[in-house]
Amino acid sequence: MPTSLPTVEPTTTPTATATASQPVDEPAARSWSEVVKQVTETSPGDLQVRSADKTEQAESMLRCFKLDTENYCLGLGFVDKLPTGAQLQSLVSPPTLRAADEAGVEQDIPTGDLTPADFVAQRAAMPKSTRVTAELDEMQAAWNGREKARELRELVASQTLPVNPQATTEEPTPAATATPTATTTPTVTPTVVPTRTAPTVGPSKPVPPQTPAAPVKTPASAYIMKGFQTSQEKGYWCGPATFQSIDWADDNQKDTQASWAKDLGSTTGGTAISAMVQQTNVKTAWPKSAGTYVVQNVSDWNAQTFFTVHQKHLGVYKAPVIEHVQLLKRYFPYLAFNHSGHYQVGRGYDKANGTIAIFEVFNERRFNSRGNVTDGPRNIPASALFNATLANSFQNIGL
Repeated sequence: MPTSLPTVEPTTTPTATATASQPVDEPAARSWSEVVKQVTETSPGDLQVRSADKTEQAESMLRCFKLDTENYCLGLGFVDKLPTGAQLQSLVSPPTLRAADEAGVEQDIPTGDLTPADFVAQRAAMPKSTRVTAELDEMQAAWNGREKARELRELVASQTLPVNPQATTEEPTPAATATPTATTTPTVTPTVVPTRTAPTVGPSKPVPPQTPAAPVKTPASAYIMKGFQTSQEKGYWCGPATFQSIDWADDNQKDTQASWAKDLGSTTGGTAISAMVQQTNVKTAWPKSAGTYVVQNVSDWNAQTFFTVHQKHLGVYKAPVIEHVQLLKRYFPYLAFNHSGHYQVGRGYDKANGTIAIFEVFNERRFNSRGNVTDGPRNIPASALFNATLANSFQNIGL
């Protein structure tokens, strides 16, 4: 990434804007230098941002780029389809999937992810030079991880279901296992999964077309990071607590949540998933096994694809997934109340039960005397975790 940025803003900023019904389609960037040029030129000037309304700010702060063959939108991650202006505007509105009609269930207690509206507001408040630096930091991870994103997109498009040989089953160890029902347990037939993408450093060559990934044998169950669960110390620190667990399991050094909050740029409004992914690439060795971590939108996936990707990432790469959910009681029955957007550690799965193992970093009782003790290892039906991810406005994960 370049160390210097233009010091003089152009009098007209060539920012492409999505219309209500048509998405922006930027020319494909074939090199890192082209990415830098596109990001810098399309980032609006300070006066333009200050005079823009919320809709215009959302469109400029969440603008999209094509990296070789893959579409990446700032803040949102890799997307299969470019969002329209109307879709971008809906992202900065409060989530529509809530539990207002559930009798006696309190809701919207913040737990610490940064909402799309807060993400847009934070970026818009930055001077252009600072904002472009933040955008390029985010785009560097996306550029390095574009091959992984391509393979994930091809997986979603193919939906090929080869036979997978049986593997040795590992006994589940997490406590408080949720029992999936017939309506929530996804089909456990394995599918073609993406191959590992080695992390890259600095500018890299365009990704050449490749044949679809071959079937990969995944164990019947797998669990990683045993004993590395953490509990968030502040109500808005689910990001630092999740990252503390991920980093602790990586190097066996438990740095403080306060230090991670600083590195992640966490505020009382929460933590951005782009920061979670960026720090995973910079501060941990997980990319050595799983490839460069990326922010991946899952709105065009189904529960089976979601479960299959987790099996590959956790069972073959043995690397954690950054879960990004809406913490609602309907998906996480161990809760007494509903909460806001949230991060958890994806750290295992069981095919037979159709469950994904997580570390829940939020202890409801710590912040509400009427709440339940909720932190620690949990097993969640894969379809429930997928639906909780879709309930979050971002609809993305880090992997």
